[in-house]
Amino acid sequence: MNDRVYIHEFIDIIGHNRAHYMQHMTANWGPIGREERGQLCYGVWALIGSTGPWPKTVNMWEHESWSGLAASFATEAVGKGAQDPSLERWWARAAGFRSGGYDRIMRPAPWARGIEQLCADGVRGDVYAHELVTVEPGTAADLLERARDAADLHARHGWELFGAFTTAMANDDEALLLWAIPTWQQWADGEADPALGAWRRGLAPRSWHRVLLVDAPLCPLRIGRQPERTDRTDWHD
Repeated sequence: MNDRVYIHEFIDIIGHNRAHYMQHMTANWGPIGREERGQLCYGVWALIGSTGPWPKTVNMWEHESWSGLAASFATEAVGKGAQDPSLERWWARAAGFRSGGYDRIMRPAPWARGIEQLCADGVRGDVYAHELVTVEPGTAADLLERARDAADLHARHGWELFGAFTTAMANDDEALLLWAIPTWQQWADGEADPALGAWRRGLAPRSWHRVLLVDAPLCPLRIGRQPERTDRTDWHD
């Protein structure tokens, strides 16, 4: 039973700073968040611009519970700018790489694996399909179950459903599906398969938007563990 809570982020990158930003998030913020807030890095990915807006990254963070997320927010909100004052230097550095973003709080399907289990199971892809789906209010969880039921259909092309979430603090009308795809050719084969297209249409979603992601160099799925701090800078005041 997965009762964790997740933060999902679309991040707007300034210019050619995507590599710098992903390094700053995984090698610097990842270990700090884990040590001080019990927050695990679920993933940091570059969004392939030809499939969606650019330049962007997608970040996801895993908290053990709603209480764990509340404790993290309480730590964050004490500063005069609603930012942890001890991380002022870290925030200033990050600001040089990004211009803003959009976050969601997400709840996993009960059967969805946490990041430590995904790493232990060796889940990894050369590419990942990230699908945001809007449905009739009250039916987002049903979409996750129907995606799980279609696992064999996707597995014909090596697509593995490793993440399944609904958006919290909303109208129960949005779901996120994450698929790990071993090779680029298997992604192409899945896109060309009319059976997969028919399956998606048969769900009668309000909208279905798929973009492609690739791992940051220190993404947990890529290295099989939580990233360690590689920049020894002390980001605390």
